Amino acid sequence: RQLGLSMSGFVVTAIVLIFAAVLAMKLIPAYMQDGEIKKVFDTVAQDPDMKNATIRDIQIAYSKRAAVQIDKKDGRITLSASYQVKIPLVANMSLLLDFNPSSSS
Repeated sequence: RQLGLSMSGFVVTAIVLIFAAVLAMKLIPAYMQDGEIKKVFDTVAQDPDMKNATIRDIQIAYSKRAAVQIDKKDGRITLSASYQVKIPLVANMSLLLDFNPSSSS
């Protein structure tokens, strides 16, 4: 009796592994971008110079990021955003990711 993987089993396993690798290669950049945005929010919210700035000053500094929401309450700054990333997979199938990064200050 032989042990091992049959040819059809090998093909199915290879297809599943290739699909998982392609999916990971498409998802990783989106999650890295979300992490970078959260890092920027945390840095700005904890910056001593920005704590004394008005909301308008912060908005001017980040005017390129239209989706950024800035709140200032009791001297604490909170930055947040809400955006979607659409990643095409195969043919007409796409993966839609919702991100909501915010500063933790």
